[in-house]
Amino acid sequence: MTIQYILEILGTGFFSISGALAANDKAKPDWFGASFIGFITSIGGGSLRDILLGSYPLVWIHDTNFMYAIFIGVILASVFFKILIRLRKTFFLFDTFGIAMFTIVGTEKALSLGVHPMIAAIMGMFSAVMGGVIRDVLTNEIPIIFKKEIYATACLAGAILYLVLNYIGCERNANFLLSALLIIVIRIIAVRRNLSLPKFTKE
Repeated sequence: MTIQYILEILGTGFFSISGALAANDKAKPDWFGASFIGFITSIGGGSLRDILLGSYPLVWIHDTNFMYAIFIGVILASVFFKILIRLRKTFFLFDTFGIAMFTIVGTEKALSLGVHPMIAAIMGMFSAVMGGVIRDVLTNEIPIIFKKEIYATACLAGAILYLVLNYIGCERNANFLLSALLIIVIRIIAVRRNLSLPKFTKE
């Protein structure tokens, strides 16, 4: 079992939890509704990446362990719901761990399919953020990438670090962990200090 596989399974579980919590916060769904949002949040970005790259079958179709990770995430979100909701930063943390893991997994997969490193970085970002975008649309929220918050940019930074470390021959597992850690650190610092990129237009 490789570090890539472990990160992808963990990222799937984290996104499933964040999706189920977001669904309950907005719509108070039944088990099917919460599971559906958890599912879409978990596989949306990776599925879009694989479709764009022409990689079939899609990961979650080929490996049912991803389905198990989604179901376990939804169950954990339900069992520990009151505890998780009381911890207001939990949703943010699950989402942050999810995007960190999915970014690096997506970047490496794109590289393995022979695309240009720049495209690989974009595919890594897509893997991380698009599931959350679909989740936000389905729960009638403005997608987080459109808000005044460093989100997709953190993913790109982690993807670029991965590409640089890969180019200089950094050991694969160390590269995975360091690049994912950079995304987590950037997100936490940005949220704690309310950092954001400059506005597109000046008011």
